[in-house]
Amino acid sequence: MLFLTEARVRELLPMAKAIELVESGFRHQAAGQARNQPRRRLQLGSSATLHSMEAVDLTVGFLGAKVYSTHPQTGAHFLVLLYASDGRPLAVIQANALGQIRTGAATGVATRLLARQQAVVGLIGAGFQARTQLEAVALVRRLREVRVYSRTEAGRSRFAAEMSPVAGVEITPVDSPEKAIRGCDIAITATTAREPVLLGEWLDEGVHINAVGSNHSRRRELDAARRWRARRWWLWTRSSEVTVFKSNGLALEDPAVAGYVIRRPPGLVSSEIGEGDTLVRLT
Repeated sequence: MLFLTEARVRELLPMAKAIELVESGFRHQAAGQARNQPRRRLQLGSSATLHSMEAVDLTVGFLGAKVYSTHPQTGAHFLVLLYASDGRPLAVIQANALGQIRTGAATGVATRLLARQQAVVGLIGAGFQARTQLEAVALVRRLREVRVYSRTEAGRSRFAAEMSPVAGVEITPVDSPEKAIRGCDIAITATTAREPVLLGEWLDEGVHINAVGSNHSRRRELDAARRWRARRWWLWTRSSEVTVFKSNGLALEDPAVAGYVIRRPPGLVSSEIGEGDTLVRLT
């Protein structure tokens, strides 16, 4: 059984490949070849919460579970457990990076299917998830302009400086969510907001929204007006429609990318294991 560190995952999982793998996982689920178990939470009083989500993909022959804890002071800590189709444990993977990459990849899939070919991007949020959101969108669309808003000037300026080479265009920090969103073709929200940060009245026709920051009933990034404007989102052939990808994070995304990580490079042996990785022999 293999234990892989965050650094190893970043080395082995490029975003372009992750987009391909996540899309395959979605197709397998649509064809009835993959099954997804919704997220469950177990809270310890008012402090730590344990979260778990599981999936099986019959096509690639992997069973996977992501287990993670969250705490107001210590943050979030993710692990992915990967098993073979015969039940043998294959790997334990540190999964902060893996989750960040596969969440961005899911947005890449949605953007490739729903958004305009050339795009102005408005991004609300400049933290952990925002980086791979923009990275994935930049791989599937030609970006003409990117604007970013976050709560602190330092945060959005740092994001703009670090991510401009990734986006392929200069990123402009702005001082309000509205300035980020008005006139954009692709809107991305990657926040922990409990109240809406994106209002429907800011949206032009044909905007595609990737809302990725909230997977909890007590958090809401988008307002009700947005939902009504996107009420006919399934008519993808109409260029004037507002489309929405609400990313809650599906368990099947994890084995889709984790299976690739443990098989690359093929025939991984102990001499190829990175610093901190461990190969455990089970008897």
